[in-house]
Amino acid sequence: MAGSNLTTTDYIQHHLQNLTFGRHPDNGWSMAHSADEAAEMGFWAIHLDTMGWSIGLGILFLWIFRKVAKTASTGVPSGLQNFVELMVEFVDDSVKETFHGKSKLIAPLSLTIFCWIFLMNLMDLVPVDFLPMLAQKIGVMFGADPAHVYFKVVSTTDVNATLGMSLAVFALIIFYAIRTKGVSGFIAELTLHPFNAPNKLAMVFLIPVNLLLELVTLLAKPVSLALRLFGNLYAGELIFILIAAIGLWQLPLHFAWAVFHLLIITLQAFIFMMLTIVYLSMATEEH
Repeated sequence: MAGSNLTTTDYIQHHLQNLTFGRHPDNGWSMAHSADEAAEMGFWAIHLDTMGWSIGLGILFLWIFRKVAKTASTGVPSGLQNFVELMVEFVDDSVKETFHGKSKLIAPLSLTIFCWIFLMNLMDLVPVDFLPMLAQKIGVMFGADPAHVYFKVVSTTDVNATLGMSLAVFALIIFYAIRTKGVSGFIAELTLHPFNAPNKLAMVFLIPVNLLLELVTLLAKPVSLALRLFGNLYAGELIFILIAAIGLWQLPLHFAWAVFHLLIITLQAFIFMMLTIVYLSMATEEH
């Protein structure tokens, strides 16, 4: 891709475009050849690169942890076993300190969230041209125009992926809230807080205000989860692409940003995990 005739703007836009498959009004079910075609495919279009990498890295996480669990030894542990045990203990301690309810799901969920998001974020450290160029070469073998082969490898830079994960957390928040408080208790929490009054007539007038405030607070949780992760990783990827676009002296700049970005990708996975634990703990609290 570095050897192509793309301008800097085209180069950046090419790297930020997903490999999209969907139903186009003119071309039927096909791959999008441009950002405009991808937009015209509408809501039901799917980003194949996002789905492929997220599912693949999820399987990798499960395979590694299952392998360690099956071969775990009480003797001298391997380096991989030490690492997995360290991760499990770290997440378990975080859950015990933050989650005040009772659930066997929260710790495994938190471990999955942290490791899965970390692996997806870690793909940002792969040189930005390497995998897209490989995808172009494979596409040419199947007769595709290399200029129309798009391939993003960092799933968390796709807002569809981060919003999908946050909506799953949101569904769990609703589930735990209703399981703990019941449907009536959940509705009461949305309508009788934060403002209350001893007079019932005054309370009736306060219900719409409470409902509006509580719904905004409730809906802000998945939105903030999704946009925080997406924004930080998207900005990081964009800086890598800008460094690659300048050509000369990009290697030392890449190295410097990669060292700093390693902290970001770890921190964002940790923040997503901790906020999930906090939100689920709040959902199980009774007032």
